[in-house]
Formats: sequence, C-alpha cells, structure tokens
Amino acid sequence: MKTALVIGAGPAGLMAADVMSAAGMRVIVADAKPSVARKFLMAGKSGLNLTKDEPFDQFLSAYEEAVPALEPMLRAFGPKDIVAWAETLGQEMFTGTSGRVFPRVMKASPLLRAWLTRLAEQGVEIRTRWRWTGCQDGFVFETPEGRQVLDPDVTVLACGGASWSRLGSDGVWADLLKDATTPFLPANMGFEVDWSTHMVKHFGAPVKGVSLSAGEQCVRGEFVVSERGVEGGGIYAVSRRLREGADLTVDLLPDLGEQVIRQRLSKPRGKASLANHLRKVLKLDPVKQALLMEFAKPLPDDLAPILKALPVRLSGPRPIDEAISTAGGVRFDALTDGLMLAETLGVFAAGEMLDWEAPTGGYLLTACIATGRWAGQHAVRYVADEAK
Repeated sequence: MKTALVIGAGPAGLMAADVMSAAGMRVIVADAKPSVARKFLMAGKSGLNLTKDEPFDQFLSAYEEAVPALEPMLRAFGPKDIVAWAETLGQEMFTGTSGRVFPRVMKASPLLRAWLTRLAEQGVEIRTRWRWTGCQDGFVFETPEGRQVLDPDVTVLACGGASWSRLGSDGVWADLLKDATTPFLPANMGFEVDWSTHMVKHFGAPVKGVSLSAGEQCVRGEFVVSERGVEGGGIYAVSRRLREGADLTVDLLPDLGEQVIRQRLSKPRGKASLANHLRKVLKLDPVKQALLMEFAKPLPDDLAPILKALPVRLSGPRPIDEAISTAGGVRFDALTDGLMLAETLGVFAAGEMLDWEAPTGGYLLTACIATGRWAGQHAVRYVADEAK
C-alpha cells in the first residue's frame, strides 16, 4: 500500500487526506497542535460560513489575480459541490439573505466530527503535537515521543497562513520553503485609528447601514468602532485596497442623495441642538454623529457632501496575527498545475499557505477545501504514474 503524509489538519489538509485515503492509500495527518482544525472551529463560532451562493463568475472574481490559478480547482469543486459534500456528512444547509451558505446548526463541530469519523473509517491516522521542522532523509518532526522521521511516497503540505498563531497558523514553515514563497501580508483585518477622547464611550458600537469606499471599490456593510480602531465585515471587504494605500471614506447615509439631505437639514431647527436635529431629520444615530465630529471638525456649512463621503483617517493595519487570513505564501509559479512543488517531486501544497487572498463570506473556506481536494487528487495520480 502506498503511503501519503499530510502536514496540517485544517480543512485543506483533511480534504487532501479524504481524497487520498478514499483512493486506497495509507494516510498519516500530522498537526503541531493538540487537536485538529482549530481555526476551522473558531470560524464556526459565529456561524460556519462555508461558501457563497451567487453566479459563478461573480464568485470567481473575488479571487482577483489568483483567478487563473484557482479557476480549474473551483470549477471542479465550487460552491454547489461544497454544499453537496457537507450534506453527505449529515449537515443540512441553508442560504442566508446575503447569499452566504451555512449549516443549519450554524456550528462547525458537528460537521468536523462527522468528517473525522469518515476519515477514521477510511484508515486515516491523525498525529497531533507533531511539528514539522525540516527534511533530512524524510520529513522530520518534533513530537512528544521525540524526533520522528517519515518518508512517504507522496506528501501534501497544508500548513495554513500566518495569522492566528495560537490556533496553529504561524507561518513558520515558510522558512523551510524560502525559494518558493513570497512574504506574508495581513488580509481581512482591522485598522488602527488614533481616536480622540470623545470616542471612548462609543467603543464597541456597531456602525450599521453605511457604504465604505477605498479606491475604486465601494461596498455596503457595517463595522465596529473599537478601542484600537475599526474592524468588522465592511472594513474587511475593503481591507486589501486600504493595505495598498487607498484612503477610506464612509457614506453615512447611502440611501439618501445630497439634495435630499440638504432639504431635510433645512427644516426649522428651533431650539434643538445640532445633534438632536441630525437625529430627528436624518435618523443619524450617536455613533455616526461621533464619527462626523471626529473626522469633519470644524463642521462645514454644507454637511451633505461630508455625510456622503466622510474621510476616516487610519494609522495602519492591525498586526498580521490578528488578521482573519493572509496573502503571500507559496507562489503559484513555484507549483505545477497540479499544485506540486516544481523543485520537489512528490510534494504538493494546498490551502491558505498558497499565495492567494479573498474576502470573507465563504470564499476562504471554499478555496481551501477545493485546493486540498485538487492536491489530493494529483498526489494520487502522481503515485499511480510513478508505479507504472
């Protein structure tokens, strides 16, 4: 029986193990942490968003410059396939109003338990607290039992990116693959703001029903004012453009045009304060008013333009370890079309350790699972070809 090694027990690694064990290979999965799929489980705490239900070309465009490399994998195992796969693991799925697709139970743990059961039935061995440290006559690991060396017929690396190191994605493996990698960058992250003291009482407040613009990108969403700055879905959606140097502007009233805003503001105010007037005629809540005072003081006579494009001054991204995901990693030009390292025969790479990025909303997990499946399939073919 041919042997396969998977390094990393996140969704990409588990999918590669699933494919290879189903093909009759003996598979060992090694992970540095005491338990598997820790980041996957964390992602499911607020509802496991597995994929996105939208026209495929629109879905694909979220991966930007990585589209040429990822398209074959996502066409082979895209959003509809992800849903069907989850259902084979006993998970009833549903699509939310935004098109995001979740298990009915919302959690990741039932799906993971069913998946691990299937892998065990297929003979997959999972070894935790096994940290890959390099290659010397095989793949070398630090383990509770001391140094261990494995020399499999084929290997799939699924080591994750460089964020959330406490969950296992620390990016340390990049030192072992220097010639094939590009530096990591934070993705889907918050940004720091040097708040004045009047913003303190608004820390933790959500800013809802706004439109955020960065460069040519404009998204409708919401975000949270935190002690450190701004974070949340709306910020993550434009984080790449902000990371690349674009300025952030926020439309506080995306459903109203400038002329309508002027008309409403022109209504008699009487003895009401400006804050009460803004609340009454524009329904501008306290946190939006606070942002207006933070970034538009002194207030202009004509408030309409600034309400439609409030410049938010950022001090830079939050640290990479706090990012939801990362860009950078193994370059596609260092891989074959089957995700094998061009300079290392029989070693494949998959998941977030590859140099691609995408927004939150199901794109991240879909691509991790699809690339894990692709790498596993091509690893099976490689072993079969070597046996001929």
